[in-house]
Amino acid sequence: MTTQTTDIPPAERSEKRSWLREHSELGVCVLLLVLGVLVLTDALTMDVDIAQRGPVGPKTVPVVVGAGLLVIAALLAVDVLRGGRGQAESGEDVDLSEPADWRTVLLLAGVFLGAAVLIEPLGFPVAGALLFWGAAFTLGSRRIDRDPLIAAGLALVTYVVFNNLLGVPLPGGPLMGVL
Repeated sequence: MTTQTTDIPPAERSEKRSWLREHSELGVCVLLLVLGVLVLTDALTMDVDIAQRGPVGPKTVPVVVGAGLLVIAALLAVDVLRGGRGQAESGEDVDLSEPADWRTVLLLAGVFLGAAVLIEPLGFPVAGALLFWGAAFTLGSRRIDRDPLIAAGLALVTYVVFNNLLGVPLPGGPLMGVL
């Protein structure tokens, strides 16, 4: 029989797991750090039109957001390593003994994925209406006489505001000539 000297003793493994459980918020710090680096990298490698006017350009907000994410990640890591811990949910409307409603979560994810797939061929007004109506239906609204109309109106208003007023081009799809 051979013994491996590289194996970690069970007591030491238990200590490492215990330390990781006590500092699990460091995972959020890593996520914020990765997101901050991703946003900054994308912002700093962005092509900017030479004809840009004024000191504030399209890179400004992503750089501020990316830097903010990095600062928050660092501050949170310092707080966690000094013993800070997040508070458990104590809301009146949350029953922590009940399991998560994975059906609703998966249905919402499906609605979002479906809208993302349909936005190019159908355009934002149609895909947005399906997104808004599907989310309302998934979350429990069963008013089939009113919900699709509200969803269509909301999608149309959103399209007009972004496309026409803010200058953010959204795909219009078959309705492009009508709108």
